[in-house]
Amino acid sequence: MSTADELVVHYANYIKGKVIIITGVSPGSLGAYFVQKAQQTEAAIAASNPDIKTRILPLDLESLQSVCEAATIVNEWSDIPVVDVLVNNAGKLVNEYSVTVDGFERQLATNHLGHFLFTNLIMDKILASSARRIINVSSDGHRLSPFHFEGYNFEVNGEYLVFNFLAKRLGEKHGLLAFSLHPGVILTNAVDNVDLATLPDRLPHNGAYLLDCRIADPLTDMIKPWATSPFEAEKLWRLSEELVGQKFLY
Repeated sequence: MSTADELVVHYANYIKGKVIIITGVSPGSLGAYFVQKAQQTEAAIAASNPDIKTRILPLDLESLQSVCEAATIVNEWSDIPVVDVLVNNAGKLVNEYSVTVDGFERQLATNHLGHFLFTNLIMDKILASSARRIINVSSDGHRLSPFHFEGYNFEVNGEYLVFNFLAKRLGEKHGLLAFSLHPGVILTNAVDNVDLATLPDRLPHNGAYLLDCRIADPLTDMIKPWATSPFEAEKLWRLSEELVGQKFLY
């Protein structure tokens, strides 16, 4: 198993000069504490390598208003005309049922709807890049159940379905690469993300699901058919548009 430091050295040339947005860089934090932790991360990166430029983007995926505000900020960055890689890394596991200010189940809002809206709102900047790529951190938990449209639960499948649909819709037309992955039961998912965010040899596998830094095999890795169904993917895309109140015509 490679360490994160080893991967930084190995992939340095692939990632150099890229603009990357990563959601959920300060896990388990809320409110002012989130800002403090993000600032600590920013300071640590600057201390490690002053040439790496970072900036903090406030984004509450539970709030559609916050998502729209964050997307507006990104789109108004005049010094950053493109976004090369978007890593939808943020996520949470909610033990008790609760709803957001918008009336959505909290886990669905954070893990699926927030990322769905944010990704589409900054899509113009992603497509403006020559290295356009979206990485979605999902979970091997998709095997437990299909997406139940009636209850809007099991958003793990929702993440994979939507970004698989996005890969098919914008892959051929605009060259967009979109992948989902299971991060593994480890302290950080940075290892898996780096590979997908940089390597050109993933091009033939657009829309694929990755496991342990490799393309998952539907049979041996037990990728369930409900997670790859084009019909289910388009159905969820339409539902997601309805829930966030916006349509994205590509």
